[in-house]
Amino acid sequence: MHKAKITIALAALTGIGLTLAAAPAFAQAAPATQPAHYSVTTTLVGKLLDDPAAAAVLKQFIPTVYGNDQFQSAGRALTLKDIQQYEPEALSDENLVKIQAALDKLPVKG
Repeated sequence: MHKAKITIALAALTGIGLTLAAAPAFAQAAPATQPAHYSVTTTLVGKLLDDPAAAAVLKQFIPTVYGNDQFQSAGRALTLKDIQQYEPEALSDENLVKIQAALDKLPVKG
């Protein structure tokens, strides 16, 4: 009986694996659309730092955060909105609105 349960579990996992293996091929078929502008809520800091114009906006509005080594390294995988909890004064809602307004003037670099 135990062997039967394992066989059923493996069969179920194999089916899931086949389904998941097919998913990336389907996902590639859909054209990727790139946002027209950066976003403080959805764009990763790493992407902002990699664009000199966007990095200049960050340096202008949040110089102390921008100069922090943690922001430059670990912060790359987060959004500005995510980082707000760690830097609530520098990344206040009011300041995020100002940063967003400045980012809205920049085209997204591919």
